[in-house]
Amino acid sequence: MSVVTRTRRYLPFATGGLQSLLQYRSMFFVTGVTAAAGAAVTVFLWRAVYAGSPGAGPGGFTAAGITTYLLVAQVLQVLHANRVDDEVAAEVYRGDVAVMLVRPVSYPLVRFAACLPVVAANALLVGVPVLLLFSFLVPMTAPTAGNAALFALSTVLSVLIAFCVNLLTGMTGFLTTNTWGVRMLKQSVVAFFAGQLVPIALMPGPLAAVAMALPFRGMVDGPLTLLLGRYEGVAGALGVLAQQAGWAVALAALSAVLWRAATGRLEVLGG
Repeated sequence: MSVVTRTRRYLPFATGGLQSLLQYRSMFFVTGVTAAAGAAVTVFLWRAVYAGSPGAGPGGFTAAGITTYLLVAQVLQVLHANRVDDEVAAEVYRGDVAVMLVRPVSYPLVRFAACLPVVAANALLVGVPVLLLFSFLVPMTAPTAGNAALFALSTVLSVLIAFCVNLLTGMTGFLTTNTWGVRMLKQSVVAFFAGQLVPIALMPGPLAAVAMALPFRGMVDGPLTLLLGRYEGVAGALGVLAQQAGWAVALAALSAVLWRAATGRLEVLGG
């Protein structure tokens, strides 16, 4: 079977995900307001820290650089909130996942296809407006064309990593009757070690080393390293992308292995 034919199998799920998304248009407004409020608190707090630095301050950031980092980090967080963890866990609880198992499709790929419209809509309807709003309020660092292209590629890899992390989180529904605590823990760990709350460059040495080694760095700090040109030559940029690609492949393989193991112990009772 050709790749095109296999891909067409998942188009209805992507379309269905978009249709489901459009039923709750007010969600974009709420998400946008929440993202803008969170960005405002973080940005103005850190700008106060860098206010006394005429040039580069802590971590080598300028006031405009730290502003750009924090704002784009907030936008990336919105892109990564693809609802996969919540939806997978819910389908496991209800037993709906059993229906997918009898279809000639891969359930992880179904969830990936369904989340793509969510990512695209969040980028266009939440991320872009938030960036435009703050571009009129605070000075930001404009990236070069090359760094912008590297950032775009890195963002795609960050979305793949985020999908795998959320899929693995949702799959804990096979082991526990409630994944709320797991999801809250995941959000906190990812936000910290990805560099969303505090840039990794500002962390103490040992903690920064741990953060650099984890896959979460590829979700936020990696793309922003490329966007702001905080890398050493071509080798530095390729190193960031290679680390992201490596973690994306590793997490995808882990997801596939654990999915097979989880479905082997699935029990669904019907009336």
